[in-house]
Amino acid sequence: MVDIKEINSLIGLLDDPDMEIYQHVEERLLTMGEEVIAPLELAWEQSFDALQQSRIEELVHKIQFSQVLIDLELWALSGSFDLLQGLIIVNKYQYPDCDEQKIINQIESIKREIWLQMTYSMNAVEKVRLFNTIFYNTEGFSGNTRNYNDPQNSYIGQVLESRKGNPILLACIYSIVAQKLDMPIYGVNLPQHFILACTDNYQTNNNEDEVLFYINAFNRGQIFGRHDVLSFLNQLKLPNYPQFFQPCDNISIIERVLRNLYNYYTNNSITQKAEELEKMLTIINGHQYI
Repeated sequence: MVDIKEINSLIGLLDDPDMEIYQHVEERLLTMGEEVIAPLELAWEQSFDALQQSRIEELVHKIQFSQVLIDLELWALSGSFDLLQGLIIVNKYQYPDCDEQKIINQIESIKREIWLQMTYSMNAVEKVRLFNTIFYNTEGFSGNTRNYNDPQNSYIGQVLESRKGNPILLACIYSIVAQKLDMPIYGVNLPQHFILACTDNYQTNNNEDEVLFYINAFNRGQIFGRHDVLSFLNQLKLPNYPQFFQPCDNISIIERVLRNLYNYYTNNSITQKAEELEKMLTIINGHQYI
């Protein structure tokens, strides 16, 4: 339990011009974690000092980012089974106050809409076609071709709101909803694109032999075959590695989402964010082969 009197006393010193005093105050507040965020935000609202406000903003961000790193580490250590949770953690990096339950409810709402029209007798292709009709026509999802590289395309909360995203986020939402409907559809980490594989086995889904067909979530759920993937790789003059044809794990998916963000911030000289994304990637890369 933190001492609110101590917190307020420390916050009162945040406008001290002596850097040594400020650094000591900052270090102490950082050790207190998320419990100091509310008092810090209240102090920011009541402050008329630009230096104090700036330091409060920086402190709040450091505390929130530290929690993102902790959550990401725990997610990876726990086996990274829940892709949605991994995407929510990435979302919290940019939107720390996002409503996690709202995101979960939006996913459940899409699932319910499709479930109401799905019948047991449907085969895999029929289920995917029904899924596509509702996902793209009724729910209004589409690829963000106009602003393809926009970082908002990589944050699930924003994609669920705008209904526009890049290939990997659309594929992630598609596969998360599909798996909730007992449709064994998983991401495939294809170079320069991200696609989905519909398999015939829900338990062991990492074998190319179990892939029935592929789905392009960025192109309204287009169904295609292995020869199309092969042709794509040949156009890129890339070798036909097995991993380009089979489902990947959730760690690889989150790594690619973070890599997209890192590349955007690096290419646009947004140094602080690039450095923070690098720290997140370090955590994920440390669990790639666990």
